[in-house]
Amino acid sequence: MLYSMFCQIPFLKLKKTFQNPSFFKALLLGNFVLIPLLVWVLINIFPVTIVISVGVLLVLLTPCIDYVIVFTFLGKGDSQSVLASTPLLFIIQMLLLPLFLWIFLGREVINIIQITPFVKSFIYLIIIPFILSVLTQTASKANNKIGNTIMDFSSWLPVPFMALTFFVVTASQISSLYNNPEPILTVIPIYIAFAICAPFIGMLSSKIFKVNLYGTRAIAFSTSTRNSLVVLPLALSLPSPDNQLVGVVIVTQTIVEILFELIYIKIIPYIIRR
Repeated sequence: MLYSMFCQIPFLKLKKTFQNPSFFKALLLGNFVLIPLLVWVLINIFPVTIVISVGVLLVLLTPCIDYVIVFTFLGKGDSQSVLASTPLLFIIQMLLLPLFLWIFLGREVINIIQITPFVKSFIYLIIIPFILSVLTQTASKANNKIGNTIMDFSSWLPVPFMALTFFVVTASQISSLYNNPEPILTVIPIYIAFAICAPFIGMLSSKIFKVNLYGTRAIAFSTSTRNSLVVLPLALSLPSPDNQLVGVVIVTQTIVEILFELIYIKIIPYIIRR
């Protein structure tokens, strides 16, 4: 799933990110400074267990790099700038994620995330698919026939693999959640509060750097949309049985987020007007 997703991200066009510096600065400020502050406030207002907080932090601290482009386009935002920024957005969030977890949870995170298995999973699930996707894009750019064929084929894979992953994670926990729905009920208020506040954080960040109308809409979508599909495999690599609970916590965020995205595409263009 991750390899096919990474193949759709234009890693070879990183320089396009810097063609719009005010947009890029606002994007970084919103996603990696203001949003973490919001998450810190939320987990203190709505206290949860350490295991559940790992899932909440994994998903809320990582900005989306895939379907946010589609929703930005539907919401009349600058989807091309979002697309151009995805490679660097992905790299930065992967570098900062361990630091964020340590800042938020301190030594307690060591009890949940065993360093060696987590690092191995990060290499196998993130680094290797990332490198393979870059090699595939390089071959395709060089008009290599095999590279072009793989790129064309990979474009069909993300959706079925996403659906399969969500199904497997949900199906594996549906019976235990039916008998003990408390973990889901405790995180839903956090996700709803985040979904309400996050677009305004994007607007604030855009105002600071004087981003234009369509760029402001795009940043509002970026700060509101999270990277559940990328961090989910990392969550599932945690020690059992905590991994399944963390996985369900992440999937719950995605369900809440999709519902709010349908509202965003109508409300954000209305709020952010010339």
